[in-house]
Amino acid sequence: MTVYINSQDELDAFIERSMGCKILAIDTEFLREKTYRPRLCLLQMATENEIVLVDPFEVYDLSGISELFLDGNMMKIVHSGRQDIEILYHEVGVMPWPLFDTQIAAAVLGYSQQIGYGPLVHAECGVTLDKLDSFSDWAHRPLAASQLRYAADDVIYLPQTYRNLRQRLEEKGRLRWLDGDFRDLVNPKRYEPNPYERYKRLKKGSQLNRRQMNAARELAAWRELKAESLDLPRKWVLTDEQIVEACKRETRTIDQLMLVRGMREKLSTDEARTIVKMMNKALDAPKEEWPEAPRKSKNERNVDDIVDLMTALVRLRARENDIAFQTLANHDALQAIARGHYEDVELLEGWRYDMIGGELLELLQGNIALVVDGRHIKAKRIEDDEL
Repeated sequence: MTVYINSQDELDAFIERSMGCKILAIDTEFLREKTYRPRLCLLQMATENEIVLVDPFEVYDLSGISELFLDGNMMKIVHSGRQDIEILYHEVGVMPWPLFDTQIAAAVLGYSQQIGYGPLVHAECGVTLDKLDSFSDWAHRPLAASQLRYAADDVIYLPQTYRNLRQRLEEKGRLRWLDGDFRDLVNPKRYEPNPYERYKRLKKGSQLNRRQMNAARELAAWRELKAESLDLPRKWVLTDEQIVEACKRETRTIDQLMLVRGMREKLSTDEARTIVKMMNKALDAPKEEWPEAPRKSKNERNVDDIVDLMTALVRLRARENDIAFQTLANHDALQAIARGHYEDVELLEGWRYDMIGGELLELLQGNIALVVDGRHIKAKRIEDDEL
């Protein structure tokens, strides 16, 4: 049974009914085109007994859901849940735990790393979902009947998918492998970014030298705080390209700032004056205050060759163990190891180390060789190799 909840009393009653349940499937529908953070438009939840669709435009206080999120005996289930968790963390104020993400779990059972909900449900439950309303306007009211069916489908099949995946993980002895991934997913630091770290994600920011990056750090932080205070997308305040261009020019006056395309339309005189003052201070700061230049990832032929060799071994082990390649080892981790950076590399910890990390280190030390046996690549220890 699916219940549409559009009053505080109805939500409170659902929370009370759900206490003691063993599972809670969670999904959200949201829009983020016109706001700084995603705007929650619908919250879907399912227990063993019922499915509810909560209208956050009518139910203004969702904080009571924290009782369910904090229930240590209730498994919270999501699929590709990062955005759902981000939204609900800001709405509810706590993280759901314990947690199980079916997309993450599927990746260590032979599915692709980012398998969608629809294909996974089809594979695990034999149901083909209608995804017609994927890009509909969830802020418009009333919601159409097709939207309500679509929203309910997003949680109806999560419990069965969870049970299927969990059983196979237990059979393979892999259930505990995911503890770190799930814990990381509910780490509040993921959803409370430092505005002074935003410059690291600027498009074409690699074009800047260290002095210019110092200015970009300040300007990107100003944009972040401004966008948050106005609840606007950051690009509506300033685009990445405008920030990079202003810093490349080492802008020191309002006239120079206005030479950057679009600045005149984006900034008031007071804002322009604030930015120029900020940039002058950043450009004149001593070198020891400048950000460190990021490690180069291109034009390193020796590193690229080593990464290619490591990639072949990872693909071999991923295929043998029926695990998505990217779940086992991403490219950044392989590059770090190839450069000799071993600290804080997930690939050299836990089950990943046991399956491939330790072997990669042996490969780099010359103790393992990759050979072609017929039409297949195999790894052999050097002392056993008779070639």
